Amino acid sequence: MAANNRRMSGKKGAQVGSGGQRRKGLEGKGPTPPAEMRKKHKKNRIANAKAKQAARRPATLKSRGGKGTSEMVVGRNSVVEALREGVPASMLYVQQFIDNDERVREALQLAGERGGIHLMEAPRPELDRMTNGLNHQGLVLQVPPYEYAHAEDLAAAAYDQGEDPLIVALDGVTDPRNLGAVVRSVSAFGGHGVVVPERRAAGMTAGAWKTSAGAAARTPVARCTNLTRALEAYKKAGIAVVGLAADGEHTVGDLEALGGPVVIVVGSEGKGLSRLVGETCDYRVRIPMPGGTESLNAGVAAGVVLYEASRRRA
Repeated sequence: MAANNRRMSGKKGAQVGSGGQRRKGLEGKGPTPPAEMRKKHKKNRIANAKAKQAARRPATLKSRGGKGTSEMVVGRNSVVEALREGVPASMLYVQQFIDNDERVREALQLAGERGGIHLMEAPRPELDRMTNGLNHQGLVLQVPPYEYAHAEDLAAAAYDQGEDPLIVALDGVTDPRNLGAVVRSVSAFGGHGVVVPERRAAGMTAGAWKTSAGAAARTPVARCTNLTRALEAYKKAGIAVVGLAADGEHTVGDLEALGGPVVIVVGSEGKGLSRLVGETCDYRVRIPMPGGTESLNAGVAAGVVLYEASRRRA
């Protein structure tokens, strides 16, 4: 009898006091997440590596004839402001099961009214991966690469309209907000475009678009490999090159060259014009500032000179 009891105790099945653990083990755990979202999976490691690599690489915008990468605008306030200001966008990512507030509703409404912006619902882990862990608050706006013009295109477009070119070139201006402000001033005073170098200079990011207050949709921005060579090409085409400098030989109000075809070169607030660019200029002008301020930022300085150029043309 004892032997029978030992054989019975070795049988498989639920044991007394198991608490139903085996029954729970048979219950479903929901759909299997994609491989990219499963920890320790090869595809998850590859996706994380790509996200880290993209985060280390600065956001660049597309130049004509070259390749660029898209830019992400992250966060509810930033996304809504970008959509209000007409920043071009190709995709609006919305987190699944997002808490719906006024900003989310406005973002969806603006994207729908604009047209051409695709809506994509994505789980939070995917948005975390896309933004490298930034606080996206469930909204991410994808801005496509900017299409830059060529520097010579700006002058050609002006002549095609029967007008003398009025162009602003930026030397060493690295703040996208200053670039946006210059674009806005060029548009306001009837200019034909802005030229920026490819390196060590601000590009047309979402921040520049917002600061331009929609003017970037009307005023082209050109990129050049070498600003000095671009200015020399303008000079050969009969366009005067005027550089802003605190120690300029002329004052803005006295320079007659501003009434004709002209490129106005604005340097950074701290260093001003670089040596080679300064030597390339036909004229170096200063803005009188009786109030004692030593310098103006690029956006304000460009606006002052553009006003004088516009006045002379009128």
